Amino acid sequence: MTVTGGKLVVGCGYLGLRVARNWRDQGARVHAVTRSTERARTLAAAGLDPLIGDVISPGGLGPLPAVDTLFWAVGFDRTAGASYRDVHVGGLGRVLDGLPGDVRAVLSSSTGVWGTEDGSVVNETTPAHPTREAGRVLLEAESLLHARTGDRGTVLRFAGLYGPGRLPRLDDLKAGLPIAADPDSWLNLIHADDAARIVVAVAAAAHARRLYVVSDGVPVRRRDWYAHLAARSGSPPPTFDTSAERTRGADKRVDPSLLFHDIPLTLAYPDSFHGIDAIVS
Repeated sequence: MTVTGGKLVVGCGYLGLRVARNWRDQGARVHAVTRSTERARTLAAAGLDPLIGDVISPGGLGPLPAVDTLFWAVGFDRTAGASYRDVHVGGLGRVLDGLPGDVRAVLSSSTGVWGTEDGSVVNETTPAHPTREAGRVLLEAESLLHARTGDRGTVLRFAGLYGPGRLPRLDDLKAGLPIAADPDSWLNLIHADDAARIVVAVAAAAHARRLYVVSDGVPVRRRDWYAHLAARSGSPPPTFDTSAERTRGADKRVDPSLLFHDIPLTLAYPDSFHGIDAIVS
C-alpha cells in the first residue's frame, strides 16, 4: 500500500520511531522533530526528514512542513528545564498552531490517567481520576487535542510499552532486587511493534473514534509476568516489596475491545508472554 501525504512525528523515540518507519515503508514522506543534531543525522540515515527544533519555546520549531497527519509521542526529559505541562500542553498547542486546520492528529496518552487501584476493568467509558500530575496533564492535553481537531483527532491511551531493549525491571530481576509492587496486582502491556501498527491503522481509518484504549487485551498478574521473565532470562525468581512507594499508580485491567472492534488488526504478539519469548529466546 502506498500512502500519500506527508506525516509529522513529534517525539521520535521508542514508539514514535517505529511509527515513522511504518509510514516510510508505506511510501510516505515522514518528518521527524528532534532537538539534537546528532539524532537528526540518525533519523536522516533511516530515510526520514529530520526537523531540528524544540516544542517547549515559542518559535522553537520554525515553519512546519505541509502534512496531512500528526503523531504526537513526546516523552518527558527532566533535564530540559521544562514542566510536564510546558511540554504536553504548551508544546502540543504550538505544533497544532503551525499545522493546517484539517490535519489528522493522533496523540499518545496513557492508561495512567485512571487512578484505579482496585483491580477493576477500565475502558473508554470509565471516568478518569488521575492521582498524579502526569495523568492530570495528559488529560489536559487530550482535551486540547479534541478542542483543536474535533473528530479529526484521536487519543490513544497506551498500556505499558515493552519490546527489545525495554523489558520492565529486567535489570532488577537479574540483580535479585525486589520489585516495588503488589505481586497480585494487574499488569497491562502492548508490544511496541504492535502499538506502532495500531497508530498507523487508526490514523488511516475513515471513522476512527476520538478515544481508544490500547493494550494487548490480556492483563497478567505481576507475580506471573515477572516469574516468566525471570525464567526466560535466567534470572533469580522474583521477590516483591509491597511496602515500598510505587512510582506509578495502578491496579486495573485494561479492556481494548472497542479498538479491535473498530480497527481489525491481528497482533503479532497476542499477549506479553509471547512477546517475552520472542525477545529473550
